[in-house]
Amino acid sequence: MNLTLFGPPGSGKGTQAGFLREHFGVPQVSTGDLFRSEISADTALGREARGYLDRGDLVPDDITLELVRRRLQKPDTWRGVLFDGFPRTVAQAKELDNMLASM
Repeated sequence: MNLTLFGPPGSGKGTQAGFLREHFGVPQVSTGDLFRSEISADTALGREARGYLDRGDLVPDDITLELVRRRLQKPDTWRGVLFDGFPRTVAQAKELDNMLASM
């Protein structure tokens, strides 16, 4: 089962995601968490993402999608995943559909 939560900042996506994650037993994938993890690890993608975030810009789709793709390759996502605030663009939604279809 794959779930996606949409909503503006402060609308309770994270709170609801916590309830759904526990109920369905699937991992929560937040692009914000993915960015923070990569930045903390000082990876190439993390450094690139930081540049955009430091300017207050959205991280481009190619970087975001690569981080999501890597996360979806981990074994805990095979039964499903809960996306929190992702996808944000039509291009991300289309590519997410392709990624999930190939799982």
